[in-house]
Amino acid sequence: MGIYLSTPKTEKFSEDGENDRLRYGLSSMQGWRATMEDAHAAYPDLDASTSFFGVYDGHGGKVVAKFCAKFLHQQVLKNEAYAAGDVETALQKAFFRMDEMMRGQRGWRELAVLGDKINKFSGMIEGYIWSPRGSSSLDQADDWAFEEGPHSDFAGPTSGSTACVAVIRNNQLLVANAGDSRCVISRKGQAYNLSRDHKPDLEIEKERILKAGGFIHAGRVNGSLNLARAIGDMEFKQNKFLPPERQIVTANPDINTVELCDDDEFLVLACDGIWDCMSSQQLVDFVHEQLHSETKLSVVCERVLDRCLAPSTAGGEGCDNMTMILVQFNKPTQSTVPEGDQSSSNRLVEAEAKLESSESS
Repeated sequence: MGIYLSTPKTEKFSEDGENDRLRYGLSSMQGWRATMEDAHAAYPDLDASTSFFGVYDGHGGKVVAKFCAKFLHQQVLKNEAYAAGDVETALQKAFFRMDEMMRGQRGWRELAVLGDKINKFSGMIEGYIWSPRGSSSLDQADDWAFEEGPHSDFAGPTSGSTACVAVIRNNQLLVANAGDSRCVISRKGQAYNLSRDHKPDLEIEKERILKAGGFIHAGRVNGSLNLARAIGDMEFKQNKFLPPERQIVTANPDINTVELCDDDEFLVLACDGIWDCMSSQQLVDFVHEQLHSETKLSVVCERVLDRCLAPSTAGGEGCDNMTMILVQFNKPTQSTVPEGDQSSSNRLVEAEAKLESSESS
């Protein structure tokens, strides 16, 4: 059957939700791909003052994306830095924690479950007769202690996933990204990128890859992976003499923090299946057009997916899995930009510039 189907799967999973601070809609579609490898997370009430949204675009399989969708927000919440108010550190540690948790017997078992490798009749994983003790308490315990078992030396999955998440806490927006999924905010109709696509040919990525013993061929890490940062992909993280942030491929996220103001209308989180077809500004313009006549945000997302879907697989673009989350901020926010005060918008421009400058630093 190859990488593409003969006809695209256009059925969509869509969802809407809201609280007193924001409302959101999301939609995902398999499209022309033979399998669906995207996953997402939407928790408008992660806690009393915090919302969490994430898009995860898997490659080589769906399990790492699904693992992140299930556990990454939990690890942000459970990190001691989060309790101390340091959301940025909690986000960074949660990204690295995903790689740690996917190793060993317990990580293997969780990935097997998420990968649908359980025999539906026997309840056994891949025909392996073994019953985990205390499985019902897996989510409650946070130590992920070593477990004996046939896969206790499991080094982690060779497949991987991007992760692009947005955390909205009070009037602050934090965006953490590893890979080429993207977060964009619309301020007075202007699109501002709050994440950077981590491609191997970026200077800062290339330098790390080469220093770690890797190489770049045809725009791909070691000739195979077209991303420089991702969760999973353990084959690129085997150098025992280097910390996680200096491996050939790293889960280390770029983190951008901005203060929200009344000029901020909405943000979009989407995988590269969308950005391959539309620029950040084109998508913001399209969403603005749709919001004139459509109030249900998931329907706006569905229309973006339909617009991006290619009529055939001849060109490549518009043939990927697609996932999009649209978050609209309720008015008024606690902070406003007085008429003529451009400082807040300037900070967004500076945030974009900071991401771009890091490409060559």
